[in-house]
Amino acid sequence: MQSTGQAAPRRAGARQDEIREAALTLFSERGYHGTGMEQIAAAVGLSPSSLYNHWKSKQDLLADIMVATMEDLLAGFAAVVDPARSATEGLRAAMDAHVRYHATHHREARVGNRELTSLADASRERVRGLRQEYATAWQQLLATGVEQGEFAEVSPRLTSFALLEAGIGVSQWYRPDGALTLDDVAHEYAEMALRLVGSRLT
Repeated sequence: MQSTGQAAPRRAGARQDEIREAALTLFSERGYHGTGMEQIAAAVGLSPSSLYNHWKSKQDLLADIMVATMEDLLAGFAAVVDPARSATEGLRAAMDAHVRYHATHHREARVGNRELTSLADASRERVRGLRQEYATAWQQLLATGVEQGEFAEVSPRLTSFALLEAGIGVSQWYRPDGALTLDDVAHEYAEMALRLVGSRLT
C-alpha cells in the first residue's frame, strides 16, 4: 500500500499521557501554583482550549499523578515482600524497591512531597489514605520482625518513618551518571535498614 505521507493519528490515551508527562515536569520544576494550563498546553503543542479535550482541569492532572505515585509504591511493596519468607528478607526487598522507585522517579517524589495541600479535599484524603496504607504495610513488616525475634525491640512506627524518609531522600541527590550505581545505592540502603533494626539474620 502506498504511503499517504501523513502521520498516523495519535491515540487519545497517548496524548493524555503526553500531557500528563508535561504537567509532571512542570509541577516538579515550577510547582503546582506556578504552572498554568497554558504552559502545559504549550509544552505539548496544543492550544489551551484543546487541552481540555484530554484533561478536565489542572487539579485532575495533579490528583492523577499523586494517586498513581502511591499506587505504584504499594504495588512495588506487594510484589517483593512475601509473607511466607523472613521479615529480614522482606525488609531488605522493601527497602531496595523503595529506594529504586525514588531514585528513578524524582519528579513524582518532588511533587508528592510539596503538593499535598494543593489537592482538592477528596483527592487529598485519598492520597493520605494511600500513604497511610503504605506506612502501615511497613509497620506491620517491622512488627513481625520484632515479634519473631529477628529484629531488636524497635518502634515499628518510628522506624518506618525513618526508613521511608531515607528512601525518599534519594530522589534529591541520586543521578544515573553519578559515582554510585543504582544497584550500589539500593544495596547500601537495604543493608542500612537491616542494621537499624538490629537484624539477627543478616
